Amino acid sequence: MLGLPLVEEDSDGDGWVVLGRPPGHQPRIAFQKAVNLRPPTWPDPERPQQRHLDVTVEDIEAAERAALALGARRLPGEGEGFRVYADPAGHPFCLCWD
Repeated sequence: MLGLPLVEEDSDGDGWVVLGRPPGHQPRIAFQKAVNLRPPTWPDPERPQQRHLDVTVEDIEAAERAALALGARRLPGEGEGFRVYADPAGHPFCLCWD
């Protein structure tokens, strides 16, 4: 749907798939399998639609400033190469760097 080539397909058995360009180049979008997923029953709010995006950026500080300026907020939790945020509606996403 996005026209991005498959870069990594669950090669470590960890449920991750990466679309886009090779490491060190953008854009890249990563997805991870949700264990015990309860699929949404749109438009039933009891089981709403959910998603989580990992967006790889060149400059984390500049990307964070831009995300916060657009209404995102920083959430607890980060690791080597990623920080966690919520969009204005509360959906979590990560800004990542190689």
